[in-house]
Amino acid sequence: MGNNIIELIIDEVLPYIIGTLEIMGILIVSWSGLKAFWQYIQNFFFKKEYDLQYEFANGLATALEFKMAAEILKTVLIREMSELIILGAVIVLRALVTILIRFEIKHNRKAKKD
Repeated sequence: MGNNIIELIIDEVLPYIIGTLEIMGILIVSWSGLKAFWQYIQNFFFKKEYDLQYEFANGLATALEFKMAAEILKTVLIREMSELIILGAVIVLRALVTILIRFEIKHNRKAKKD
């Protein structure tokens, strides 16, 4: 009985959770891009001093973390080894991109302080 409830949750509810996390990542990327573009316009035309590279990179890293959370949850739904290999590669690539973005953020912050 308890096993059927868990399978029902996994099969019926988990795809909605995964989809929600994916949409959240997409919204964060979109918002970060629009915000960075607006800050770029203000920097260029009105000589403001927005750190748009930091803001944009931070938004991208945050979005990737939401997308990775969705990918991790997808591992529960995998039925074949080939799907697991593809999903593993996607997770590794997203993790590497996140690490690179975080490194860039840290490096840029440190360079601006010096």
